[in-house]
Amino acid sequence: MLVRRLSGNKPGIALPKGSVDTQMHMYLPGFPALPGGPGLPAGDLPTPRQYRQLMDWIGIDRVVITQGNAQQRDNSNIVACLREMGGVARGVAAVGPDVSDSELDWLADAGVVGLRIMDLPGGAIGLSALEELDAIALSRGFMLAIQFDGSNITEHEPRLARLKSRWVFDHHGKFFCGVTPDSAQVAATRRLIDGGNCWFKFAGVYESSKSGGPDYEDVAAVARTIAAHAPERIVWGTNWPHNLAREQKDYPDDAALTDTVLGWLPDETALHLALVRNPEALFGFPAWPDSVA
Repeated sequence: MLVRRLSGNKPGIALPKGSVDTQMHMYLPGFPALPGGPGLPAGDLPTPRQYRQLMDWIGIDRVVITQGNAQQRDNSNIVACLREMGGVARGVAAVGPDVSDSELDWLADAGVVGLRIMDLPGGAIGLSALEELDAIALSRGFMLAIQFDGSNITEHEPRLARLKSRWVFDHHGKFFCGVTPDSAQVAATRRLIDGGNCWFKFAGVYESSKSGGPDYEDVAAVARTIAAHAPERIVWGTNWPHNLAREQKDYPDDAALTDTVLGWLPDETALHLALVRNPEALFGFPAWPDSVA
């Protein structure tokens, strides 16, 4: 039985007040997994109550809840979780190009501010719908969270460069082929960031690292390069509850993982940007009252 650790020693890197976890999933009872996606996470259901314990432990004040692939395009669970979490939460939903205005109204009223594209096995909507979802996002003031095998980013770069809405390149780019700071894929990522409406998310490092933990040096090298290039475009997420972990031995220590990943930011200013200012700009959170430039 997988048991999530929800308390312990604080991360060595103190998160600034107003910090936003921009990548995680949570679940409530009564919302089963649907055909086409993976099952629900292993162990006890990772509920809002569990996540609030993690927030207290790590030092998180605000959160973006991302629609899990298990429930595909049925966003009922995420809406219920957003209502449970209240004003500290925003959401990223999964919809198709045929989504109705009434569903978009329902999602927006619950706190959804973005739409998810996950062009990997089990994803609910892929890059084939990129332009149509961009138009929907633009009309609603939403952002796009886009995840695919970044090995192929040069192939997709022209389409991504034409996006009009705000968007984030998810999960450290998921460069499954293995890249270095000098790779063409990293150069393409930097060009897209320089376009002015693209952010880069530090989350789920273990999903694409070939060198592995605890240092993830291959992903770290790229992350440091991108963070130095555009600290105003980095956001961070825990990727809780680490849905790919099916056994206890595969479940990470969230405090240690936080220290590792945030340690790739160049300085305290970049840390404050990544955890407070940048997610406010990308996801539309109000400015944290005590935050400073």
